[in-house]
Amino acid sequence: MGLTSTMHKRLNRRSLQSGAVSLFLVVFATLLITVVTVSFLRTMIQDQLQATNLDLSQSAYDSAQAGVQDAQRALLRYLTACNADATECDALKSQLSQWGECNGGLANIVDTSGPEVKVQQSAGGDNLNQAYTCVTIDMATDDVIGSIGANDTKLIPLIGTENFDTIQIDWFTQEDVGSTSKVIDVTAPRTPSPLMKNSTTTLWKANRPSLLEAQLIQYGENGFTLSDFNANSSSESNANTLFLYPACFGTGSPSPNNCDIRPSTQPFVLDARIDKEGMPVNVNCASMLSGGGYACSQILTLPTPVGGGLRTAYLNLKPLYNGTHFRVKLLQGSTTPINPVSFSGVQASIDSTGRANNIFRRVETRVDLEAGAFPFPKSALDITGNFCKNFFVTQNVDHYDTVGTACTP
Repeated sequence: MGLTSTMHKRLNRRSLQSGAVSLFLVVFATLLITVVTVSFLRTMIQDQLQATNLDLSQSAYDSAQAGVQDAQRALLRYLTACNADATECDALKSQLSQWGECNGGLANIVDTSGPEVKVQQSAGGDNLNQAYTCVTIDMATDDVIGSIGANDTKLIPLIGTENFDTIQIDWFTQEDVGSTSKVIDVTAPRTPSPLMKNSTTTLWKANRPSLLEAQLIQYGENGFTLSDFNANSSSESNANTLFLYPACFGTGSPSPNNCDIRPSTQPFVLDARIDKEGMPVNVNCASMLSGGGYACSQILTLPTPVGGGLRTAYLNLKPLYNGTHFRVKLLQGSTTPINPVSFSGVQASIDSTGRANNIFRRVETRVDLEAGAFPFPKSALDITGNFCKNFFVTQNVDHYDTVGTACTP
């Protein structure tokens, strides 16, 4: 009997131990499943919140772009009126003082009676809770910015809020490199020689700043004659052309790591059209764009227009071999300090803040004004490839119709 009782106690002890292990495994498995489930739910909620925020951010950006479009409509109406109706132009000019205020100057385009302008997806439908809260338009900008394709041109009216006699041209940004590399290919200054005649896009690397052709066209307040544009002296000139060549002015031997941007001052009176050497102007360019900005910068002092007086001037830019982003500034004075002068009515800066629920996005857009008022011609004749001409002498007017006439280039 004593032996049997001892064995029974041992069996009960083993049963209790086995039950405790099972209970521990169940609790551990439950905790593990709970942790995995909570982690999965947390990941799902985070992804959902991120997707919602991205969607709201995009909607807020779209709302800001809607404000930009309404501002462009207001600008178009203003420019159209000033080209056709003097009375309406004067009325719209009175609103210019309000364009620096939130949604000022948009009263003729949208309803600006409220604190914000609702963005409607359909007539009377604003259920997505989108709006732009503040849109301002500045007609006087500190600079003119833009981009130009390779071998294309951009004509910029030089109109300042006050007198100026110097300009600064900056060009080539990280966006023009076309890769994640921030290294800019800049060679040593060129020795006196004609312009590169055999350069092609294959020889001119993609990360090399454009060879920038800059043309100045101007005349004085007393008008001009055609012969004035051929006159070129050290004191007066109406037309000049410079080729700005990207170069390296680092310390020691030029290398990709020691070139720095140091804007120098160069007179615009030199003219590559009448220079038999066709020597380009070496421009200090940076070899790295790690901090953003522009790789090349050149300050140019403008000559006095023939006959003197207030100038009417245009700057024509043409990047060769590579396209480029650019920036042009107006300055007064050629020695330090140089006083900046704002452009007047050349580019408008539109600042728009959009909202979607409680998410806000802000964008800034530049709009060319003079280009819309008058389409400046880029060239007298612009062709790609061959150009074919037929020459003949006739007294029959029917012969001037050359349709179907064969022409072999």
